[in-house]
Formats: sequence, C-alpha cells, structure tokens
Amino acid sequence: MPLTPADVQRALELVKLPASGQSLPASGRLTEIRIDGSKVMFAIAIDPTEARAMEPVRAAAENAVRGLPGVTNVLVGLTAERPAGEVRQGAPGPRAQTAAHNAPQGRPLGLPGIHRVIAVASGKGGVGKSTTACNLAIALAAQGLRIGLLDADIFGPSIPKLFGLSAKPEQTPDKKIVPLEAYGVKVMSIGFLVDEETPMIWRGPMVMSALTQLLREVLWGELDVMVVDMPPGTGDAQLTMAQHTPLAGAVIVSTPQDLALIDARRGVGMFQKVNVPLLGIVENMSTFTCPNCGHVSHLFGHGGARREAEKLGVPFLGELPLSMEVRERSDAGKPVVATLPGSQEAGIYRQMAAQVWARLSGEGVDRRQPPRIVIE
Repeated sequence: MPLTPADVQRALELVKLPASGQSLPASGRLTEIRIDGSKVMFAIAIDPTEARAMEPVRAAAENAVRGLPGVTNVLVGLTAERPAGEVRQGAPGPRAQTAAHNAPQGRPLGLPGIHRVIAVASGKGGVGKSTTACNLAIALAAQGLRIGLLDADIFGPSIPKLFGLSAKPEQTPDKKIVPLEAYGVKVMSIGFLVDEETPMIWRGPMVMSALTQLLREVLWGELDVMVVDMPPGTGDAQLTMAQHTPLAGAVIVSTPQDLALIDARRGVGMFQKVNVPLLGIVENMSTFTCPNCGHVSHLFGHGGARREAEKLGVPFLGELPLSMEVRERSDAGKPVVATLPGSQEAGIYRQMAAQVWARLSGEGVDRRQPPRIVIE
C-alpha cells in the first residue's frame, strides 16, 4: 500500500518534545505532510529562540520517518512561520514574541569544509541570474579553486539544464547526497530530485526544508567557494537564506532598464539589511550586436546598472551582451566559459570571477591547478 500522511504521523508519535514530553503530532507543531513517491517532506514550527534546542527533535523526526518502508528521502525543516492567528499551547505571548523579533539575529551555522558562500541574486526573474551563476562558478573553478554550486531556486531550477546534467544523485549508506559534477564544479539542485515537469506547489516551510537538506545533507567536501543561485525576488525564502546561511557576499544581476533596476535596488537593500557584503552588480543583456550587419543596439537601455552601482556605492562587475551564442550553448548544457573560452562573453565572466575572488580572498591566494575542461 502507498505511504500516507497518517503513516508518517504514527511514526512521529515516538518523537517527544524535550520540555513538555508531548509527541510531535500532539504538539500541533507539524506543518502539512507532503509525500511524493518515496520522498516525505514536512516542517516543524518553532519560535526563533528555540532553533538550537529543537534541532535534535528535527533530526529524530527525520530518522523516524526514514525508517518507514519505501521511504528513500526525507526533508524536515524548522520554521518560525505559522498561520496567522494560530496560537499553540505553551507559545510565548505577544510581548515575548516582540522581544524575540527585535532581538539580534544569531550567527548563521557554519557549513563544514565550505570556506566561503556567495549568493547570486536578482530582484526579479528573467534577467539571466542562473546563467550568470553557472558561468561565474565555472570561471572561479578555472582559477584552480574548489567550487560548488547550489541551485536554491526551488520553483524554477535551471542549473541542471545549464550544466547538461540529468542523472539522479547517489546516496551514501548514511543517506548523504553525493553532488553531481561538471566542468570542474560540484552541483546540487532540487531539479535532480524531482521530475522536470513536476510543479513545485510548496509553501514556505517546505521550501526551507528542501534548502536545508541541499545545504547541510550533501557531501560537498572541501570547497573554497560555494555559489548559491538564489530564487528571484526578496521574499521569505530569500530572506531566510540570507539570514541563516553564512554568506560572505552577494552578486546582484540586473538588466539596464528602470523596471529591472527597481527590483535590483530591493535585492541590494535586502542584503544590506542582513549585513551581507555586496560583491558587485552585473548588467546583463547590456547590448545586442546584429549577427548580419554588426549594428549594436541597446534593446533594454544601457548603463543603468553601472549608474545604480555608483549611486549605491556598490562595486560594478561589468556588462554582458545579449548573445545568441550564450543562449544556444546554455540551452545545450554547454556553458560558454567552458566550451567557448576565447569568446568575448567568456572573457567578461572570467574578469567578473577574478574581481569576486579578489574581494573574497585578498592578496596571497594559494591557487590550485585548474581542472581540465574538455571543449566540445
């Protein structure tokens, strides 16, 4: 018989809360339990001050559900989100909640073996953020650095397509996920775990559960830099990632026109609010050169991101053209930095990567031999 939410709840009856001794289902803290084949996903509602104390409960819940017949993957997260107006037994009153909300945020938990984490973000979708993250990661790897790329865009994972990866990641006996690898970069995406055409109709807690597992239950090994392809916008998922991931900096991608720059400002403002350094702004689709006559057009305007960077006091990393070559190679899973290294676009990405690494590392970088990349 197929697994049901009731089966999961029965397994979770054995998981007790440390303070009250209540079972997890009886506590009213469980969010909706979602089952996708052999995968089970849910979150546990907590108050922000309980995060450290409830981590053993989260781990126990994960182990309890993983022991059910037919279950191969479990996503369990801790979330402070709960439906408006809901009051749990034993939950702090309004004054305590206000104090917790105004208290300084604790330091994000470190990721073992990962020395620096950077976000590639945008205020809106469709500006080339994932393409930039992909090529930036490969350009960093070409400098001899150990690079990982986490696709945190749960609702629109593009990284598998951009890297030409479609295999399912393997799992170790202790249920750790082994990332895939291409062009010298270790890659992990929710797109490897769900069918390409499956709609991701998930609430905030489920998104954070998935991101938590992709961050902390993947065998990343030693990395000099992890590049995180962030979801577009400045909503709950983006803010939570920024607050709870030890980000060393962020790169903002925008197109030149005012409509995109309005959203880019919001992205800059979000990272500034959570004290994440801005590594720079990228202007994508800056120019278009006609392949027939060579005429250069500014389809979306030109120079808007540079002016915005100067206005905000943020480094400007450079301009990327709207390129048919980049589009075709991205669709084919052959990123331009790896497969057309002599192109103008690949050179711009390498310059951006050099600027980013310089800001992250300072002087005296001990670089390793670059990985061998086969150009097809």
